[in-house]
Amino acid sequence: MRKYHNMDNVFLGTVFGFLFIGFFILASASMGLLARTAGADFSTIIFQQIIYGLIGCVGLYFFAFKIDYKILRRFAFPLLIFGLVITSLVFLPKVGFSHGGASRWISVGPFFFQPSEFLKLGIIVYLAAWISSKKRNIADFKAGFLPFAGILAAAGFLLVLQRDMGTLGVVVISGVALFFLGGGKIRHLLVGLAIVGLVFASLVYFEPYRMKRITVFLDPSYDPQGAGYQLRQSLIAIGAGGISGKGFGMSAQKFTYLPEPVSDSIFAVFAEEFGFVGSLSLLGLFLFFLYKGFSISIRAPDDFGRLLGAGIVIMIIVQSLINVAAMSGIFPLTGIPLVFVSKGGSSLIAALVEAGILLNISKYRKT
Repeated sequence: MRKYHNMDNVFLGTVFGFLFIGFFILASASMGLLARTAGADFSTIIFQQIIYGLIGCVGLYFFAFKIDYKILRRFAFPLLIFGLVITSLVFLPKVGFSHGGASRWISVGPFFFQPSEFLKLGIIVYLAAWISSKKRNIADFKAGFLPFAGILAAAGFLLVLQRDMGTLGVVVISGVALFFLGGGKIRHLLVGLAIVGLVFASLVYFEPYRMKRITVFLDPSYDPQGAGYQLRQSLIAIGAGGISGKGFGMSAQKFTYLPEPVSDSIFAVFAEEFGFVGSLSLLGLFLFFLYKGFSISIRAPDDFGRLLGAGIVIMIIVQSLINVAAMSGIFPLTGIPLVFVSKGGSSLIAALVEAGILLNISKYRKT
């Protein structure tokens, strides 16, 4: 019988710290969206995010207190299939919703959600269950690496069709890290990464907008009124923040200039208002989340718990760092949100559910 402990309250406090920061910076960034969007309503934006947050907190509660994480192992394959199926629904007429040329959302009345957020969790749960069941066979090329590559390829195919390279990158990096932690051989990973590199290069070459993003990444001054506009405005916002920032609500770039101030570019708004010190503090909070998350994972009582916890932490941190790096010009623009902070119901709900799973694992930690 497993020994039961109190859940990690410090980790829970870290999650609620993110929610506090996210709510207030979203409220500030929303003012910029209202200034440029006819018919936009501040109360609607905030109300929707509160609803998403409450739904996510309910999910956190159930997965932290009511659902033993080991149950997820039994439902790993159905969860993966469910994620693949609902992600496919974005291509159905009158069900899927497109924005900016990408088909990533499903419309449910006045609400929209991005099913790939739940696909990511399904992949992590399945890989954790599958790798922990394989044990030593995971190092075998045919029994380990090839099935692993097939799982990522199935998800990758759907994400490529959605033109969601950012989520694809998060899935690949998180999956490879989990495979390595589970005992995969480095030479197999190198082969896989070489194949992934060729695929990414082909996708960039055959899609002009992706090639432009790479060009902007290499030369931020390229096409400042076109492909390079978002990065240019983001760098202006970050630079304008200086050391201590302009103060809460005082960002100028969110009005008219900065595209997607409540989602992709919210870090730039945060950096302008709270400066280098505030930005460093936010990154420090993410690093503390990484530390606490890995501490929980390492002390899990079984291989499934260790891999599941590690996979969740890696996925959240990788996505967050990619967003910050893209807004800072040290990574190509991707269009993925900043976890816990950006506007986005599916991202927030999924992240809170994932935090709930980690809290549940922490209750069975080894001492």
